[in-house]
Amino acid sequence: MLVQCPGLPEASSLRLLEAQSRHGGSGLRQEDLIGDWRLERVWNKGRSHPSGAAGGALRALAASLGLHPSDDGGLLLSNSIALGLLKLCFHGSAQLQGRRPLLMFQFHTVKLSLAGRTLWTIALPTPAKRREPFFALIASAQTSDGLQWLAARGRGGGLALWVRQEDGSP
Repeated sequence: MLVQCPGLPEASSLRLLEAQSRHGGSGLRQEDLIGDWRLERVWNKGRSHPSGAAGGALRALAASLGLHPSDDGGLLLSNSIALGLLKLCFHGSAQLQGRRPLLMFQFHTVKLSLAGRTLWTIALPTPAKRREPFFALIASAQTSDGLQWLAARGRGGGLALWVRQEDGSP
């Protein structure tokens, strides 16, 4: 069952924002993305209703996206899920490209940890230049309750909506 967060946009609103973003850009800048984002909803390609099963599973696994400044002016990216004290995290780098913009990224390592202790880390191969994953950034705004949200469409056509995590939130 989808728990409603008041003020978060639905697919129809996101599609309108996406059309505006394609035409004139989203206006999002790197500093708008900095932080830790909890995955709230996902829509499969071409669907107007959030995927209850996938979204629920990802929320239960505390799926999150971390974007933080890197020394080279780009972003450090982490994408993780957790089950209790067990955490699987992909680490990599990202940069904004174009006026929409696209958040181009690649993962360099994947790490499994238990209670904060690393069990193993594996280096990942670099994807071919034309196969790099990306998020086409659509919009970010704040709800009347003060929740900051971020919406993007992935390379595979799915739509994702994240909510900024406050310090100390799960």
